Amino acid sequence: MSTPARFDRGHTDDMMTFLAASPSPYHAVANAAARLEKAGFRQVLETDAWDGTTGGKYVLRGGAIIAWYVPEGAQAHTPFRIVGAHTDSPNLRVKPEPDTGAYGWRQIAVEVYGGTLLNTWLDRDLGLAGRLTLRDGSHRLVNIDRALLRVPQLAVHLDRSVNTDGLKLDRQKHLQPIWGLGNVEEGDLIRFLEQEAGLAQGEVAGWDLMVHSIEPPAYLGRDQELVAGPRMDNLLSVHAGTAALAAVAESGDLPYIPVLAAFDHEENGSQADTGADGPLLGNVLERSVFARGGAYEDKARAFAGTVCLSSDTGHAVHPNYAERHDPTHHPRANGGPILKVNVNQRYATDGSGRAVFAAACERADVPWQTFVSNNAMPCGTTIGPITAARHGIQTVDIGVAILSMHSARELCGAKDPYLLAKALVSFLTD
Repeated sequence: MSTPARFDRGHTDDMMTFLAASPSPYHAVANAAARLEKAGFRQVLETDAWDGTTGGKYVLRGGAIIAWYVPEGAQAHTPFRIVGAHTDSPNLRVKPEPDTGAYGWRQIAVEVYGGTLLNTWLDRDLGLAGRLTLRDGSHRLVNIDRALLRVPQLAVHLDRSVNTDGLKLDRQKHLQPIWGLGNVEEGDLIRFLEQEAGLAQGEVAGWDLMVHSIEPPAYLGRDQELVAGPRMDNLLSVHAGTAALAAVAESGDLPYIPVLAAFDHEENGSQADTGADGPLLGNVLERSVFARGGAYEDKARAFAGTVCLSSDTGHAVHPNYAERHDPTHHPRANGGPILKVNVNQRYATDGSGRAVFAAACERADVPWQTFVSNNAMPCGTTIGPITAARHGIQTVDIGVAILSMHSARELCGAKDPYLLAKALVSFLTD
């Protein structure tokens, strides 16, 4: 592999800022949109008629954002180059009736979202963030980024076998965080959030709320060559894709229409109107074709020439559990982005997709690695196979190798976010 160009720590600094400012999918898409606005993009509403003008545009729907840039000279059948990612992360989410408690403790009722590592939420200072829906149908983002909640672990004196037999957590009984003392009062949490958001009492009609660790991202290690932080799976890719799209929009003359597609609900199957298995991406791409005067034939031609890089985190080789990895595939931190392969189509990569990714990395002078699962271990999946099957689009699964995937706090190489973004710029522009 080639030696990469000089590491730009500024990109990783900015990624850490993005992680800290995005405790929910709704915050993530708002922050991505704000960055694209600075690059000249403008929001278009799905309920409005679209025109065929050139320039950068984006659509927001809940925790998803689809953004694209139409260069001068683009035709109705011009293919797309798509960076796909997802905005959600496994965590604990607030139930519809949130106020609960027992024995003088006030607690918040939560439900487990996605395949989170449950023990990583214990004994952490937790905040609360998400989206409030008001009675008029509008939304208000809320972020209580201070020590509000805590899920206390049982003392070792009351569970003497925990260090020999392992920690066993009941999802219903053992994960409800405390947030105070006293009697349970119905409506207490929502009244508190209305006050925090500057809203009148009774103004909130619905909510989509989740807890988050308030510990900020940080460089780690003697030489600060690692980064520890929350929600790298998969806001690392959302940030890289946003940065890449903003960068290529400044280049003007492009052979493709570059697209960022960041979906919600990947961690629980993508079957939502904001998920990769929903119609959002297809609708946006079709409407873009039709707005430029195209017909079905143009759409078919454009989709046939389109390629999507599905960018999601993957597994770095774990030094304490190396036997869980394939013996000939050991992705390493700071080794560059990974190409993810699974012949059973848990990843969408094939040989021709490998060639596309390799060429993009070569042009960008970015090293890259390959990930494949140990045959004795089940393989995870991504939005890649869903995108390929739903839209008939060639899709390649890639990402950054991390440790502690699905923990409340994950770990990656400090160089890898920059190397991923650099490869994405190359993919979108040539």
